[in-house]
Amino acid sequence: MESKEIDDIDSEIASTEKPEADSFPGEEILCVENPKIIEWEELQQELARLCSLSSAHAKAKERKEFLSQQLRSVIEVRQKYLQQSNELYEMRQKLEARKLAMGEMAMQMRETKEDVKCKKEQLANSLRSLLVAGKRVCAAQEQLQEANKLVIGKMGHGNAKSLQTMLRMRQQHMITQVNSLYPVKSSNEDASKEKFDKPCAGDEVQSSLPDMTRSPTLSSLTILGQQLTAFPLKKTSFFSDKKEIQKSSIVLGYVAHVVLLVASYLDVPLRYPLRLGGSRSHICDYAPSTETATSDLIVNPVVGANAKPAEFPLFLEGQDSTRAAYAIFLLNKDLEQLLNFFGAESLGPRNILANLKELMRIIQSPEFLDK
Repeated sequence: MESKEIDDIDSEIASTEKPEADSFPGEEILCVENPKIIEWEELQQELARLCSLSSAHAKAKERKEFLSQQLRSVIEVRQKYLQQSNELYEMRQKLEARKLAMGEMAMQMRETKEDVKCKKEQLANSLRSLLVAGKRVCAAQEQLQEANKLVIGKMGHGNAKSLQTMLRMRQQHMITQVNSLYPVKSSNEDASKEKFDKPCAGDEVQSSLPDMTRSPTLSSLTILGQQLTAFPLKKTSFFSDKKEIQKSSIVLGYVAHVVLLVASYLDVPLRYPLRLGGSRSHICDYAPSTETATSDLIVNPVVGANAKPAEFPLFLEGQDSTRAAYAIFLLNKDLEQLLNFFGAESLGPRNILANLKELMRIIQSPEFLDK
């Protein structure tokens, strides 16, 4: 309202003011086209009115300046307020960001606490298991100490060594008795050996065979005075005297009995088990038979595992020479197994009596007690 009054006063003063003296004459004429005629009697009143208007204008001017100063101060205050509000908004944003960061840190702290709790539980379990293991280790150490005392004592390693020596001596004694029952000697040591000055018909047939069939070791060794002379390399019809065949069957029965006794005394399971029958003994082979079809083994592999062992005769009479030869080969493999038990090697696939003599020599030697 005050500003409106001031504007009205300014407009009245502007309307009553005369043109300035430095204005052009033409302009004065133009400005005063419709001059206001004041009577003389009204001049004083008009002057008084003009004075009052000028004083009111001065007051209004002062009022305007005062209000403009107040307005400037208000504007400055408003600007400061806006600046502070902006700063406050920025501070609030920073505070929100800090709150979010603090929330994330709180979540991380909770996860870390949970991890630490789990790690503590695991560590506690590990400590408990470690304590249990420590107790077991202590108990095992005590048992070890007791075992060491037993080993060092009278009933310890020395006693086991003496028992082993006694066992070896007992085995050696029993096998020596077997050797005395079935002595393997050379032909020149056997006093009861018959000397053949003339070769028989069987010898003539045998001389026609290769050198491997007339091994000098086989021809010079006997068991209980019997010599293994006939080999199943040819058909039995070649032998004119069947006594040679019977002698070979008897010798093979003797050897099978010796091998079975020695293996049982030494507690060695034979790879090819023997079925004793004197001169009609057999040897077993657990390998799949050639008669079994390969397709059956592929379809049902359990058939080969559960199949009965094939038996091969250790005699020649009335038997296939191939099966008898394979039986002698398997018997020599059992002898080779017993020799390998002591670290010795076989003397050959056809030197049965020589391998048996070597086995007896190793067992009767003093080194046998130390093995």
